[in-house]
Amino acid sequence: MWEKRFMRSSGRFCCVVGMLVAAATIVSTGALCTAAEVSAQGAVQVKLVDHAGLLAEVARQRGKVVVLDCWSTSCPPCVREFPRLVDLQNRHGDQIACLSLSLDYEGLDKPEDLLPPVRIFLEQVQAGRLVNMLASEESDSLYSKLGIDSVPAVFVYGRDGTLLQRFDEDDSAKRLGRPFTYDDVETVVKQAVSP
Repeated sequence: MWEKRFMRSSGRFCCVVGMLVAAATIVSTGALCTAAEVSAQGAVQVKLVDHAGLLAEVARQRGKVVVLDCWSTSCPPCVREFPRLVDLQNRHGDQIACLSLSLDYEGLDKPEDLLPPVRIFLEQVQAGRLVNMLASEESDSLYSKLGIDSVPAVFVYGRDGTLLQRFDEDDSAKRLGRPFTYDDVETVVKQAVSP
């Protein structure tokens, strides 16, 4: 158990490293936006949620295909792929609802203390159209409730709220024989939004 916690640790050092990776990714992909562009999109909102609040948010989106991305600022693959979630929302518009759940909170200090770095990252990748959430309960608890061992993890739900596909390290290794990418997520979303 302590090995997994150590590997997922998002202490200050990991958070700083994650933010540096995010900055490099954003600059290299051209996803960086100016303050005026953020203002034009509307400010990024981030709400604190526990597991029940997360489930309620997914249920609130019934009628749309829902893409839930579970991520952390300390996870380089999460940070690298996150702009693809933003792009997915922009391309599919009102047919889908993209939700982001930051699992940065590990039970140290208060979850509110993590809002500023999470919000900064989300503003940098122009995530204002997403439903952005930060877990208010400890990440280990949510990992268990979500049935995942680590991030990144993406869940795609159909218009009726049923889970169509889960993408995570274990599932991808078994089903795909490799780590998943947003190309895999996009394939499921395209099938789900087709009439």
